[in-house]
Amino acid sequence: MDREWVVEESVAIKAEPSTVYAALADLRRMREWSEETFAVWVRGRSVETGTKFVGFNRISWRLWFTNCQVSAAVPGEVFAFRVSSFGIPVAIWGYRIEDIGDGSTRLTEYWEDLRRDTRGAGFVSLLGKVFTGVPAEQRAEVNRAGMRATLDRLRTALESR
Repeated sequence: MDREWVVEESVAIKAEPSTVYAALADLRRMREWSEETFAVWVRGRSVETGTKFVGFNRISWRLWFTNCQVSAAVPGEVFAFRVSSFGIPVAIWGYRIEDIGDGSTRLTEYWEDLRRDTRGAGFVSLLGKVFTGVPAEQRAEVNRAGMRATLDRLRTALESR
Protein backbone atom coordinates (compact mmCIF):
# COMPACT_ATOMS: atom_id res chain seq x y z
CA MET A 1 0.00 0.00 0.00
CA ASP A 2 1.27 3.48 -0.84
CA ARG A 3 1.92 5.89 1.97
CA GLU A 4 -0.85 8.42 2.61
CA TRP A 5 0.41 11.99 2.77
CA VAL A 6 -2.96 13.71 3.27
CA VAL A 7 -5.89 12.63 5.42
CA GLU A 8 -9.21 14.30 6.09
CA GLU A 9 -12.42 13.50 7.94
CA SER A 10 -15.69 15.44 8.19
CA VAL A 11 -18.70 15.68 10.46
CA ALA A 12 -21.94 17.68 10.47
CA ILE A 13 -22.50 19.66 13.66
CA LYS A 14 -25.73 21.33 14.73
CA ALA A 15 -24.02 24.62 15.55
CA GLU A 16 -23.28 27.87 13.73
CA PRO A 17 -19.92 28.20 11.93
CA SER A 18 -18.90 31.01 14.29
CA THR A 19 -19.44 28.74 17.30
CA VAL A 20 -17.43 25.92 15.74
CA TYR A 21 -14.60 28.31 14.84
CA ALA A 22 -14.51 29.77 18.36
CA ALA A 23 -14.08 26.30 19.86
CA LEU A 24 -11.20 25.46 17.49
CA ALA A 25 -9.42 28.80 17.77
CA ASP A 26 -9.35 28.52 21.56
CA LEU A 27 -6.17 26.46 21.45
CA ARG A 28 -6.13 25.90 25.19
CA ARG A 29 -9.26 23.77 24.72
CA MET A 30 -7.54 21.44 22.22
CA ARG A 31 -7.01 18.89 25.00
CA GLU A 32 -10.79 18.54 25.25
CA TRP A 33 -11.02 17.46 21.61
CA SER A 34 -7.76 15.70 20.72
CA GLU A 35 -6.85 12.15 21.70
CA GLU A 36 -3.13 13.00 21.78
CA THR A 37 -2.93 16.59 23.04
CA PHE A 38 -2.95 17.02 26.81
CA ALA A 39 -1.83 20.67 27.05
CA VAL A 40 -1.14 23.72 24.89
CA TRP A 41 1.04 26.73 25.68
CA VAL A 42 0.14 29.77 23.57
CA ARG A 43 2.30 32.86 23.15
CA GLY A 44 0.08 35.85 23.81
CA ARG A 45 -3.62 36.17 24.46
CA SER A 46 -5.12 36.38 20.99
CA VAL A 47 -4.95 33.61 18.41
CA GLU A 48 -4.51 34.83 14.85
CA THR A 49 -2.39 34.08 11.80
CA GLY A 50 1.22 33.99 12.99
CA THR A 51 0.47 33.03 16.61
CA LYS A 52 2.98 30.51 17.91
CA PHE A 53 2.16 27.74 20.36
CA VAL A 54 3.50 24.50 21.73
CA GLY A 55 1.38 21.36 21.84
CA PHE A 56 2.14 18.72 24.46
CA ASN A 57 1.10 15.26 23.34
CA ARG A 58 1.05 11.65 24.45
CA ILE A 59 0.31 8.16 23.24
CA SER A 60 0.29 5.73 26.15
CA TRP A 61 3.51 6.40 28.13
CA ARG A 62 5.21 8.32 25.29
CA LEU A 63 5.33 12.12 25.60
CA TRP A 64 6.47 14.75 23.11
CA PHE A 65 5.90 18.36 22.17
CA THR A 66 5.37 20.13 18.87
CA ASN A 67 6.21 23.69 17.84
CA CYS A 68 3.31 25.19 15.93
CA GLN A 69 2.37 28.40 14.17
CA VAL A 70 -1.13 29.39 13.08
CA SER A 71 -1.11 29.65 9.27
CA ALA A 72 -4.79 30.47 8.66
CA ALA A 73 -7.36 31.99 11.01
CA VAL A 74 -10.52 33.15 9.25
CA PRO A 75 -13.49 33.13 11.64
CA GLY A 76 -16.29 30.85 10.47
CA GLU A 77 -14.21 29.50 7.55
CA VAL A 78 -10.79 28.01 8.32
CA PHE A 79 -8.31 27.44 11.11
CA ALA A 80 -4.92 25.82 10.41
CA PHE A 81 -1.42 25.54 11.80
CA ARG A 82 1.98 24.28 10.73
CA VAL A 83 3.96 21.89 12.92
CA SER A 84 7.75 21.76 12.98
CA SER A 85 10.46 20.02 14.95
CA PHE A 86 13.87 21.64 15.33
CA GLY A 87 12.85 24.05 12.57
CA ILE A 88 12.07 21.21 10.14
CA PRO A 89 8.52 21.06 8.68
CA VAL A 90 6.49 18.11 9.97
CA ALA A 91 2.82 18.67 9.12
CA ILE A 92 -0.09 20.98 8.50
CA TRP A 93 -3.23 20.49 10.59
CA GLY A 94 -6.37 22.37 9.70
CA TYR A 95 -10.12 22.70 9.87
CA ARG A 96 -12.47 23.83 7.09
CA ILE A 97 -15.76 25.18 8.35
CA GLU A 98 -18.77 25.25 5.99
CA ASP A 99 -22.26 26.56 6.67
CA ILE A 100 -24.64 23.84 5.45
CA GLY A 101 -27.81 25.67 6.45
CA ASP A 102 -30.42 25.24 9.14
CA GLY A 103 -27.92 26.27 11.83
CA SER A 104 -25.54 23.42 10.97
CA THR A 105 -21.89 23.29 9.98
CA ARG A 106 -19.77 20.78 8.11
CA LEU A 107 -16.41 20.59 9.86
CA THR A 108 -13.54 18.96 8.01
CA GLU A 109 -10.29 18.23 9.81
CA TYR A 110 -7.27 17.67 7.59
CA TRP A 111 -3.63 16.75 8.00
CA GLU A 112 -0.80 16.88 5.49
CA ASP A 113 2.50 15.16 6.16
CA LEU A 114 5.34 17.52 5.20
CA ARG A 115 8.10 14.99 5.91
CA ARG A 116 8.99 14.42 2.29
CA ASP A 117 11.42 15.86 -0.20
CA THR A 118 12.85 18.31 2.33
CA ARG A 119 16.15 18.53 4.08
CA GLY A 120 15.73 16.87 7.45
CA ALA A 121 12.60 14.87 6.53
CA GLY A 122 14.28 11.58 7.42
CA PHE A 123 15.49 13.01 10.73
CA VAL A 124 12.06 14.24 11.87
CA SER A 125 10.49 10.97 10.69
CA LEU A 126 12.93 9.09 12.93
CA LEU A 127 12.22 11.47 15.83
CA GLY A 128 8.51 10.91 15.30
CA LYS A 129 8.93 7.15 15.57
CA VAL A 130 11.13 7.41 18.67
CA PHE A 131 8.85 9.83 20.55
CA THR A 132 5.41 8.66 19.41
CA GLY A 133 6.06 5.00 18.70
CA VAL A 134 4.38 5.44 15.32
CA PRO A 135 6.44 4.96 12.14
CA ALA A 136 5.91 7.74 9.57
CA GLU A 137 4.32 5.22 7.19
CA GLN A 138 1.56 4.49 9.74
CA ARG A 139 0.94 8.06 10.90
CA ALA A 140 -1.93 8.67 8.47
CA GLU A 141 -3.84 5.68 9.83
CA VAL A 142 -3.31 6.80 13.44
CA ASN A 143 -4.31 10.37 12.57
CA ARG A 144 -7.48 9.26 10.77
CA ALA A 145 -8.66 7.45 13.92
CA GLY A 146 -7.69 10.46 16.05
CA MET A 147 -9.57 12.83 13.73
CA ARG A 148 -12.74 10.77 14.04
CA ALA A 149 -12.49 10.95 17.83
CA THR A 150 -11.69 14.68 17.78
CA LEU A 151 -14.60 15.51 15.50
CA ASP A 152 -16.98 13.38 17.56
CA ARG A 153 -15.91 15.13 20.77
CA LEU A 154 -16.35 18.56 19.17
CA ARG A 155 -19.77 17.62 17.82
CA THR A 156 -20.92 16.24 21.18
CA ALA A 157 -19.69 19.28 23.12
CA LEU A 158 -21.10 21.88 20.72
CA GLU A 159 -24.47 20.19 20.27
CA SER A 160 -25.01 19.84 24.01
CA ARG A 161 -24.66 23.60 24.62
